[in-house]
Amino acid sequence: MGVTITHIDTACVLININGFKILTDPTLDKKDGFFPQYVSSPMAFSKKYCSPSLSTEEIGKVDLVLLSHDHHSDNLDKKGRLFIQTVPTVLSTKDAVKRLKNTNTIGLDNWQEYNIETEKVKNLKITAVPAQHTNIKRLNRVMGKVIGFTLEWEGQQNGCLYISGDTVLFEGLHELEQKKNVDIAILHLGAGAFPYLKRNLRVTMNGTEAIATAQLLKPSVVIPIHYEGWWHFKQSAKSLKNEIEKSEVKKKFLWLKSGVEATLLK
Repeated sequence: MGVTITHIDTACVLININGFKILTDPTLDKKDGFFPQYVSSPMAFSKKYCSPSLSTEEIGKVDLVLLSHDHHSDNLDKKGRLFIQTVPTVLSTKDAVKRLKNTNTIGLDNWQEYNIETEKVKNLKITAVPAQHTNIKRLNRVMGKVIGFTLEWEGQQNGCLYISGDTVLFEGLHELEQKKNVDIAILHLGAGAFPYLKRNLRVTMNGTEAIATAQLLKPSVVIPIHYEGWWHFKQSAKSLKNEIEKSEVKKKFLWLKSGVEATLLK
């Protein structure tokens, strides 16, 4: 069962499992855009500094989109919204279903499972994993509902593939450690923050939490994404990599080169 991953932009990666193509958090707009980060209110803005490494034509036909949330532009932008309309199935939050109003979007609650019928991958199962999009718990509702995902299929030998979505390290990840054996962890990092909203607010993991998550879940491979290309990412890629390189889990980290396919399983 061959599995590859290609980083495209921010949290957008293309996962190919035996020919079954899954796209995460489609951000497909070019750089130099100034984006409102919330669909429903002008609470925060950010500027994008990187363009996608692949065009929609190069991405090609996709079988499934895993959308952690729809209401922030660094997870779903204008071209991403158009793209998901061409995909048979989009799995996201129930709030996203209400806002997107796409008939192909299915909303999942925490720990809800969704089975995919495909001849390419036997018994492919997606599970929605809780996420907390702020380090200040009382602001979680303000930040909006987010989920992560686990991917499981017949023949996995060392555990599932986990995609964190935009989250900090919180009790939901401890639940994940109890419920699932994680082999590959794809983590959204960058220490996203809007200090003009609240001084100590952070909306994604920093390097310290990435290390702690690797220690908690004990995956064989950790893949950092969502850590460069936007103004509101407050930990630089250089700082993040330096922090990881000084840790005891540094050998677990696989740093993708955007646009270049990497093999996860042969």
